[in-house]
Amino acid sequence: MSTIAQHGLAANAAILPSAQTLDHTLRDASPAQVIETALKLVGREKLALVSSFGTESAALLKVMAGVDPAIPVVFLDTEWLFEETLAYRDTLIAALGLRDVRSIKPQVEALSRQDPDRELWFSDPDACCRIRKVEPLARALKPFSAWLNGRKRFQGGARAEIPVVEEDGDKLKFNPFANASREEIEAIYKLAKLPSHPLVASGYLSVGCMPCSSRTAPDEDARAGRWRGRPKTECGIHTTKTS
Repeated sequence: MSTIAQHGLAANAAILPSAQTLDHTLRDASPAQVIETALKLVGREKLALVSSFGTESAALLKVMAGVDPAIPVVFLDTEWLFEETLAYRDTLIAALGLRDVRSIKPQVEALSRQDPDRELWFSDPDACCRIRKVEPLARALKPFSAWLNGRKRFQGGARAEIPVVEEDGDKLKFNPFANASREEIEAIYKLAKLPSHPLVASGYLSVGCMPCSSRTAPDEDARAGRWRGRPKTECGIHTTKTS
């Protein structure tokens, strides 16, 4: 029996349960159950998974593919990504049978106006993230009522207290791996024989854009290599409302 049926939640996308109700209902649900619930609530046409195709992305994509490989996947191609990340995206699409991956790029006009010399990442990384990630994602998510992402509490920082379901403007935002441990993520990779991101072997435990990603020492947090030396810890897509 589905999680929705078990708890009597409305499956009518026009009358969605509140994020608080869903978070309470799904607090102990498995990642697959969280995705199944989101899919039943809003339907495939209104649900998207946002993936960076980074070092831990394959686990969530694998679980999603087991539920429905045709759920749209939004990938933000910032035009500052490692070639290894672009290759990894293509590898996972083929390996997992993903049927609808949409690569979204920043607007050319915004780049030419605000970052003509491609140096904005150095002088104002928040502005760089805004035009290369935040604004493109808001544009990409406009047709959707809910979205899935791969944040986990064990990643620490602002992510340490994330709920399983939260409000994101007028959308529902599902965090299927909120409760997952690092060991559970590793087990998914091992069981499914998922390929690792090519840069993991070189010491990159978290990979974003090239200028703002660096190798991580064994005793550091996995995300310590992101925006190293700056107070910045998030690109903005999880701290800015998408509606």
